[in-house]
Amino acid sequence: MQNIGSFLPLILIVAVFYLLVIRPSQNRKKKMAELVSNIGPGTDIMTSSGIFGTVVTSTPEQIELSIAPGVVIRILPAAVSRVITPVIDAPAE
Repeated sequence: MQNIGSFLPLILIVAVFYLLVIRPSQNRKKKMAELVSNIGPGTDIMTSSGIFGTVVTSTPEQIELSIAPGVVIRILPAAVSRVITPVIDAPAE
């Protein structure tokens, strides 16, 4: 019984570490993979460095992003911060 009591603080530290560090990291990775898998040509995105553009082509290794007429850059899928959804204005009454 005393052996179990001496390991209890270590078990609690591991459990807290899992809940505060590992689990949120796994959730972020899952959300990021889902976000990148839904990106296709014509999608408006923002990169982690704040560049806005429209996806021209998308592969698992790279994304070609049109940031201005005639200007296309290549980025890594991990650089995608968010997908920009168009704002639909309510009709004026």
